[in-house]
Amino acid sequence: MENNKSFAWPQGILFAFLALCSSLTIGFIIPINLIGFQAETKQTIKNINDIEVKVGTQQRLKKFKPAMLTSWQQEAKAKGFSYTLPTRFQGTIIRKAKLAPNKKVIALTFDDGPWPGYTAQVLEILRENNIKATFFVVGKYLKNNPELGKRIVVEGHVIGNHSWHHWYHYFNQKAAAFEIDNTSDLIYQVTGVKTTLFRPPGGMLHNGLAAYARGKNYAVVMWSADSADYSRPSASVLTNRVLQQSKPGGIVLMHDGGGNRSHTVAALPLIISKLRNQGYSFVTVPELLEMQYKDQKLIANTNQ
Repeated sequence: MENNKSFAWPQGILFAFLALCSSLTIGFIIPINLIGFQAETKQTIKNINDIEVKVGTQQRLKKFKPAMLTSWQQEAKAKGFSYTLPTRFQGTIIRKAKLAPNKKVIALTFDDGPWPGYTAQVLEILRENNIKATFFVVGKYLKNNPELGKRIVVEGHVIGNHSWHHWYHYFNQKAAAFEIDNTSDLIYQVTGVKTTLFRPPGGMLHNGLAAYARGKNYAVVMWSADSADYSRPSASVLTNRVLQQSKPGGIVLMHDGGGNRSHTVAALPLIISKLRNQGYSFVTVPELLEMQYKDQKLIANTNQ
């Protein structure tokens, strides 16, 4: 009996000890779980609040976007980015400006952009030389590279329409409207500029695009000096070709997009330097036409 009692006593103590440990363990677990639950609840509430904030921000931005665009368009117009051609040039085909031989001004133009890499390099060269040029953009490329389109305008260059797809086939009235109207609408949405300049892809004047553009009072801008840089001649060949064809009032055709334009980028500083050495200064196409208009108006007034 004494042996049984002595064994039962420690066992009772053991059970009591285990019960105490269990209570303490549960006591510790419950607060920890509560803390975790509270933290998770707070994070969930925060996430919900963040979503509400984002949705609210998006709604405010959506309402604010038209005001932003209007402000940008007004700024573009105030800085002279928007322009109106003299009436006599609307709906006409232009290859060069008719200026006196001693007026050594010329317009550099670039087609087929905006193009990643090359458009930015061309813009940088123009900026370094304090030159404003005219860029004829392809709608689908402007859609993919809107920031480059904005940069063209912000840096004081003129932007024109070069169709949406840059296709060469025949276009009926509806297809021509799509190519030209969509591109001009996107130019306006991206830059705030309503362009009145159109250059037909490949210089094609009889596939429906030029006729539609003329009917909408665009000036169809061709060129008098063709660099033929699409064939990727060396920089020296490209430069000499432009120099040989350059005349006062001329319009030079080059490309900042449509493929590898590294040779054009390499030749551009040489072209600028050599033309300046010949006494040329550089203007945009609208400036060139404005100069012709003023000269002819002056001559007409003098002859009265």
